[in-house]
Amino acid sequence: MADRTRDFGHYGARGIKGSEAVARQLDRLAGYVATPVTARRGLSARLHYLTRTDHARQAAREAGLTVTDRTFKAWLDGKRRPSKKNLERIETAYRAVRRHNVARYLSGRLNAAGRGTRVEIHPVNQSQVPRPRQRVVEYRALNVRHWDALVNAWAVADAQALDDAWVEQIVDLGSQWGQYEYVTNVGFAA
Repeated sequence: MADRTRDFGHYGARGIKGSEAVARQLDRLAGYVATPVTARRGLSARLHYLTRTDHARQAAREAGLTVTDRTFKAWLDGKRRPSKKNLERIETAYRAVRRHNVARYLSGRLNAAGRGTRVEIHPVNQSQVPRPRQRVVEYRALNVRHWDALVNAWAVADAQALDDAWVEQIVDLGSQWGQYEYVTNVGFAA
């Protein structure tokens, strides 16, 4: 699209890309383990999740977690503790597998048999923008009917594809769509 924002925040507006806000909300809906990976319980839950299926084990390897089954067992039994680097790899692998596992479910729930899901879009914060440069940008609500591209891009952590899919959805706002490329928050439920 030719009208995409290139220099956001030049006059002091604050916010995040709308696609990033959508990804944050999808992460909340994915229902990750709440206990941090540094805690024994959180580590154990993630390791069990990553060792349940062959697909999960393969995703862990792709995330850079290339340890032996013996090491996994030692971590699960509490005989050894993963290094800081391996804790990060465990968290990355866990999130990738969880996203993959819930993507189809979320897509179905959000599409709602063609009815879609209502999305609340909160505009950027202009409190730091000089008065003559402020513009009127109101809170908007939009019914998104096609979630597949958004959820699939989120599931594979493709930020560019997610951004493009978000812009495709907000174009339905008409000539004002560019005002909602950056937002303070995007809210929806599944």
